[in-house]
Amino acid sequence: MNTSLETPPFTKQNRGFCQLNRRFSISPTGSTPFIRRHKYIAVPVALFSQPKSETCLRIKSKVPAVLEKNERAMTEKLTDPPVRIVAIVGEGSVSPLNNATWQEVMLHTAKRLKWVDEAYEMVVFTDNLSRSHEGTVKNLQRELSHAEILVTVAVTNQESVKWIQSNSKNIPNIISFDSSPDMTNKLGGSYVHSETKGTFFDKIISVSQPKKANESMEVINTISEAWARKNTDDIRFCLLVIINAYIRPVPILQNLRSKGFSTLSCMVQNCGPQILDCLLDPDCRKALQCLNQCSPVDQVCNYRCIASYESPNLEAFSLCVLQKNNCLELNANIPEKPHVPPMVKFRGKDLCHETAEDLFVGWLGNLDWSWRVVAGQNPAYDQFPCQYQLFYRGKAKGSFWYEPVFQVKTLEGKLVWRRRRYRVKRNKMPGTFYFSVLDNGVVSNEFWTIVDVSDDLSWGLFHYHGAARVAGQSYTGAVLVSPDGALPKETDTRRLAAALEKCGIKEWELFTVDNCSCKDPPLGIPDGSNLHSVIDVKDRNLNLP
Repeated sequence: MNTSLETPPFTKQNRGFCQLNRRFSISPTGSTPFIRRHKYIAVPVALFSQPKSETCLRIKSKVPAVLEKNERAMTEKLTDPPVRIVAIVGEGSVSPLNNATWQEVMLHTAKRLKWVDEAYEMVVFTDNLSRSHEGTVKNLQRELSHAEILVTVAVTNQESVKWIQSNSKNIPNIISFDSSPDMTNKLGGSYVHSETKGTFFDKIISVSQPKKANESMEVINTISEAWARKNTDDIRFCLLVIINAYIRPVPILQNLRSKGFSTLSCMVQNCGPQILDCLLDPDCRKALQCLNQCSPVDQVCNYRCIASYESPNLEAFSLCVLQKNNCLELNANIPEKPHVPPMVKFRGKDLCHETAEDLFVGWLGNLDWSWRVVAGQNPAYDQFPCQYQLFYRGKAKGSFWYEPVFQVKTLEGKLVWRRRRYRVKRNKMPGTFYFSVLDNGVVSNEFWTIVDVSDDLSWGLFHYHGAARVAGQSYTGAVLVSPDGALPKETDTRRLAAALEKCGIKEWELFTVDNCSCKDPPLGIPDGSNLHSVIDVKDRNLNLP
């Protein structure tokens, strides 16, 4: 296995190592998404807008009425039948995810759907029907006969298009991405037509049942925006939206619905002063107006609004409306899947709690930071440039802290530094930890795992599961770190690939972090803090400055 990018020597001259924000690759077929360790929690429903010249308070959800159409009681756990999905991809078609084939991407998506619900069953075929074994064609016909969703990706061969259309007439939900404009599209059994050919649902002209047009438009807009980002989280999300809208409720999407008048009443009764202060503060008002333009499910958009216009008044608003009073009546739990085991030995010895904490502390002491982020997987929270991690032991006995320092490019084009402070507590198993942070007025709780760290501390891989309960958001991801923000040495690629596999992450899912222009980061830790307990970092075989 060969690495496509080599790590330069770590010297004083390249401490400000500049790595362009490009797809990460361990092997020639590798690729990447982003890095998270500094998350702003956005108000997950649009609250304010300015119709005409007047500012009015309103409740709005952009994933919409259609997400309410399949409402049913969720108070008791029912055994649901499988949701059957068939995906057909163009043979040999290549995705934008670091040139991974669409077949690889959709097979991985099938696995990730199981993390949400074991009843979601997706099978993947290529469209080389004329050259396929007769048994394969019959198997595809059998799967299509009881499928509830058909997804076609990059299917352009006209013979394949005709065959698929003739064998999928009874499937109620058909969505076509990057395929022939002749592909049929249906949602909820209603045919949907696009004005612009060649892409997915560019503009809706008509729906066979007009009263469903508005609902279908909301679903289509949501899917289109998510698909355009071309990452594995959003590809899976597209399928979950279809399931939630037309088959049965998806529990993790139930939080997307506004509670209407009860939300407004709660806000006015409990948070009147905070609302007024926010409206009178230009930055806070801009943040809420910005959020109004985001789909409540678009965490990337929501985050950029908060990061661009964060202010004490916005924090007070979120603290009152969300954290203290939960006016949106949301709830989210830390995901249980994928299960990621921690490393069990370091330098040949069983991992203990003290050593695990020292691995987090990393290079702090020799350098001004513990680690710098090289690449990561979560597209909502892991895309920020110049990410520094600071881990340290506090003054109080047993206390441990994590402070990410990172840049944000605001919506107005400015680069600004941000910093957060997480409390870290040991879990029973060494190498696993609980993190918590009050971030812009909302508490996030996370479960972190040290997946692997090289013996010379030249790189590490940390995985996380998290949730901001009252914001209705749950998430997973992983960060690859090194002392200088450069990729690991070529000799470590097999070990790193194995670590990623433990997380259920493909190499082509990762994006590299832009480590250019990282001038004057606001680093430093509190006086009286402590660093390493059992590991001596000074004797490592790196060319330190």
